[in-house]
Amino acid sequence: MQTIIVTGGAGYIGSHTIIELLQNTNYNVVSIDNFSNSNAKSYDRIKEITNKNFTTLNINLCDYQTLKSQLSLYNNIVGVIHFAAFKSVPESMSNPLLYYNNNILSLTNLLQLCKENQINNFIFSSSCSVYGNATALPVTEQTPLAKAESAYGHTKQVGEELINFFCKSNPTFKTVLLRYFNPVGAHMSGTMGEFPINPPNNLVPIITQTAVGKNTLTVFGNDYDTPDGSCIRDFIHVTDIANAHLKALSYLLEQKNKTACSLFNLGTGTGISVLEAIKSFEKASNISLNYKVGERRSGDVIAIYANNTLAKTELNWNPKYTIDDMMLSAWKWQQYLEKE
Repeated sequence: MQTIIVTGGAGYIGSHTIIELLQNTNYNVVSIDNFSNSNAKSYDRIKEITNKNFTTLNINLCDYQTLKSQLSLYNNIVGVIHFAAFKSVPESMSNPLLYYNNNILSLTNLLQLCKENQINNFIFSSSCSVYGNATALPVTEQTPLAKAESAYGHTKQVGEELINFFCKSNPTFKTVLLRYFNPVGAHMSGTMGEFPINPPNNLVPIITQTAVGKNTLTVFGNDYDTPDGSCIRDFIHVTDIANAHLKALSYLLEQKNKTACSLFNLGTGTGISVLEAIKSFEKASNISLNYKVGERRSGDVIAIYANNTLAKTELNWNPKYTIDDMMLSAWKWQQYLEKE
């Protein structure tokens, strides 16, 4: 049986992608996660949703020798889906060395082992943060990369460049770079969602925690050059993101890629402001949120949303969930956590 390695498989997008893999493919799935910003309960939830088993390894990807010895136990590894990375913009600004050390070293270790073990298909979890403050919207894959607004965003820029150079030096190696916009929501069952170990920095978990009295929601800036003064993002449901990874994997394994290093935006193509997202949640939950407006936050871009035509055309991928679906599923997930 062919094996797929999923790094960061207990994390938010990784766990949802494993669900998609188990429900829609016959691969042997091996998840690697050291739970630095995830929860081992994710694995139990995956098994409850899919009623299928998979292999889990507790390894720090920065530990090259342990990673090497563990991967040597598996035959016929045909691809790697690499999610594992630190991802908090504010934390990356306060502790940039942590982010460069973890995000870059883990990637170089994986690429080295791909080379040694002749694993030639690689999917990289990138981010729309690589575009910085884009001067024209929507952004396409050809949009020039602006200066990164955060250390986190810069690690994704460096990661993409590193993979590009690696492809040029290894002719059999093929990769897909997926630039996510803003993944939100939860599995539609309401039993799997985002569960950060540390206090969340992303909007939707803060919204849902505010709704149950566990957090305080601050809108960082209402004086931006946008219709309502708040930042604009392209929110996309996590299951749509997960499904794109299956499409990308098939794209590589079926050798449909036109270049050694292919790049796709993953977004809905619609920009939604922070205040509009709050209103959507209030409608989905029938709860009026008590939030405040604060100062602008370092590292935030003003507005960004995707042109997703290339992913639709090349990967045959179409996001299907609306912002209201995203907020409703996130709220169901928060209510599920309250009962645990």
